[in-house]
Amino acid sequence: MDETAPGLGPRKKRVQSVLFMCNFNAVRSPAAEAIARHYFGKSIYVQSAGVREGEPVDPFMVSVLDEIGIDAKKHRPRTVEQLEEWEGLNFDLIVTLAPEAHHAALELTRTLAADVEYWPTPDPTNFYDVSREQRLDAYRDVRDGLVRRIKSRLKA
Repeated sequence: MDETAPGLGPRKKRVQSVLFMCNFNAVRSPAAEAIARHYFGKSIYVQSAGVREGEPVDPFMVSVLDEIGIDAKKHRPRTVEQLEEWEGLNFDLIVTLAPEAHHAALELTRTLAADVEYWPTPDPTNFYDVSREQRLDAYRDVRDGLVRRIKSRLKA
């Protein structure tokens, strides 16, 4: 929700809780969760979830997060339904990282008062016939893009 500051136009309200959503909660959304927790975990409640049941967290993503001092090894994928059952969906902001997740988040806002932002983020798992280093570079690109957006959007 935007508030208007006199003479300054609309400004974003400070985020107190954020949910990162993707398709399976195995690569992009757990990376975003880990990054946001690393930089803002003491001041913002952070979670991630997928639209569908997914595989364990991707080892390439764990590796590239480890390169910048962020530990994501303990992440266990969960769906939005599971998260809702366990603790409810009380978030100021839902950031979606894939089209399917964005559509699901917009459905959720029929009953939730949360802002939804779509951050198109490429799926680094789509790189098959390349070297290991080229695959890691694709993951690093996703990681670095998420770091930039998260730092910019969540700073107080």
